[in-house]
Amino acid sequence: MKFLKTSITIMLLLAISFTYAQDGHNHNHDKMKHSKMKQNNDVKAEAILSDYINLKDALVADDTKKAAAVASKLVASFKAFDRTTYRGMEQMELIEIIEDAIEHAEHIAKSELDHQREHFKTLSKDITDMITITGTENTLYQQFCPMYDKGSSWLSTNKEVKNPYYGSKMPNCGKVQKEIKN
Repeated sequence: MKFLKTSITIMLLLAISFTYAQDGHNHNHDKMKHSKMKQNNDVKAEAILSDYINLKDALVADDTKKAAAVASKLVASFKAFDRTTYRGMEQMELIEIIEDAIEHAEHIAKSELDHQREHFKTLSKDITDMITITGTENTLYQQFCPMYDKGSSWLSTNKEVKNPYYGSKMPNCGKVQKEIKN
């Protein structure tokens, strides 16, 4: 009887260790798969940021048509972003941020310059919130214009202030609020 109990115990331990080894092996594959998905998503987050910077530059240049075209591209970039590579609260926040950002980008794509700038203000907050979650390879500068709509921020890859809210009317109105590094 003692031999039987010992044999059963040994077999149970072997089964548990084999199962654990298999789970650990699969878990590593899942991690690798998640890492590849996250890496691919990082590229998509950088594409969104690039489109946003191009939109900002179009508004700085008072170029309504270019802003509309870039905003349409930005909508497509947001839709290509896979929020499921993030977990829990980050995923929920990204869902809300991206839904809101898409709405503002769509408005920019079909509006006149003044209305584009109104939506750019909220879009800038959405992009800033997104970058807080996704991170970025770029050094960004959060800039601030105290005069536009009781104060408005935007992101730039350049430390030099070029105001998207006033464009050619007041191109250098504003200051760098903070530097954002990954």
